[in-house]
Amino acid sequence: MQPATTTTKPNRPGQKPDDGHEQTESARMLRRLAERVGPKNYENWFLGRCTVTVEGDEVRFGVGSPFVVNWMQRQFREAMQDTATEVLGPSARVRLDVDPSVMPEVVGGGDPAAKRPPVVAGSGTASSAGEGEPGGDGRRSATRRRFADLGDFVVGESNRLAWTAASRICDAPAEGLSPLYLHGHVGVGKTHLLEGIYRRIRRLYPSLRVTYLTAETFTNYFTAALRERSTPGFRQRFRSIDVLLVDDVGFLDAKKGVQEEFLHTLKQLEANGSHVVLTANQHPRLLAKFSEELSSRLMAGLVCRIEPPELGTRREIVGRLAERMSVTFTPEALAVVARRFTHSVRELKGALYCLQNWSIASGRQRISAPVSRRVLAELERDCIRIVALGDVERAICSLFGVGAAELKSSRRTRSLVQPRMLAMFLARKHTQAAYSEIGEFFGGRNHSTVMSAVAKVQDWLSTDTPVMVSTQSWSVQEVVDSIEQQLLAG
Repeated sequence: MQPATTTTKPNRPGQKPDDGHEQTESARMLRRLAERVGPKNYENWFLGRCTVTVEGDEVRFGVGSPFVVNWMQRQFREAMQDTATEVLGPSARVRLDVDPSVMPEVVGGGDPAAKRPPVVAGSGTASSAGEGEPGGDGRRSATRRRFADLGDFVVGESNRLAWTAASRICDAPAEGLSPLYLHGHVGVGKTHLLEGIYRRIRRLYPSLRVTYLTAETFTNYFTAALRERSTPGFRQRFRSIDVLLVDDVGFLDAKKGVQEEFLHTLKQLEANGSHVVLTANQHPRLLAKFSEELSSRLMAGLVCRIEPPELGTRREIVGRLAERMSVTFTPEALAVVARRFTHSVRELKGALYCLQNWSIASGRQRISAPVSRRVLAELERDCIRIVALGDVERAICSLFGVGAAELKSSRRTRSLVQPRMLAMFLARKHTQAAYSEIGEFFGGRNHSTVMSAVAKVQDWLSTDTPVMVSTQSWSVQEVVDSIEQQLLAG
């Protein structure tokens, strides 16, 4: 059997090393270790994946990242210690460290998994490449999907923190990074990052048990387990994995039974030293119908907000997307797209596909700036979202858990005054209604009351005044962002 990489050091300071003796000890140790952990584990975790250094009675195993250090401590510490004791004697000690010489190369460095025989997806402990298929049961997903790559993610000021955290959890995760919670409006790249984490971990560490799924899929698995009375099997599948990736965790809002199960799953994974990455449209505090314990658990690691891409990032995104199309875009045409569509990457994609379709229909292979402006003006006109006073009312009532009649009543309790003022502020900002119309809609109030409410909320925003939502205190900016997201999403 081919050994892992070995290095040697003198037994005592000043002593000339006996290379043959040290190499023999290392070779013996690796042979014994392979017998203890089995050929498959040896091949996946030691062969070409670590260095072994013997210095006196200490054996140092050097591996590629802190992620691997933590995992091997859990899985192989006892086997490594027993092997060292057998070879070096009862005083033998084992140490696991990161060795930069075996650090996996990810960007531009080729696929490190190619250094050893590949592991077939679905045949080992890792999850198969199909969404929603928990690892460890050896089943292959019925449908195969191509996961996004972190290397394709366009990094800018709007998403740099989230991208850095995603990269670290793959390559060298640190204390306090899990759970990693990524949130932001739709179309800003949350799912791309989650898929990129899945793909990179599967490539670097194919023997890890990695599961990627949506919160809806988790809910479906759980309800099926309840129906079939197979919850022990369900828990074994989800609580013994190494990396759990869950998209759109906001789907669990108001689902108390599933939330409780998910909370216990997170607790067990944390106790095991596993890593969890979650995405949602809102900050955990804004998930109004989540239990307080689950919300606090989601905020126990790193919470990263992804903003809509700024102009420079949008320009790079449309440039990359345009390279994959058969149509020729002038730089000025791409600049028009980047300037006019500011909310999400999906908007940018949609605009380019619209221009490509126009090119095919017209028979013109080159898209210029004037063409881009004319075609996209028609697209924008068709996609305008009209916000009505009733939309504002529904969004406010949903977030604060109050009824429309209460919102319009004459009651002046704090739990109603703050939502009422916010409703007037947002109605003025997002509708074409006059002050008097807004006042009439929200309980027959006069225009000066609405003007006062608008001014008051503007003051709250400038001073970051907290607002009570249910029993929690939220930043007023977070409340406004959450409601505006609902309004603009329709």
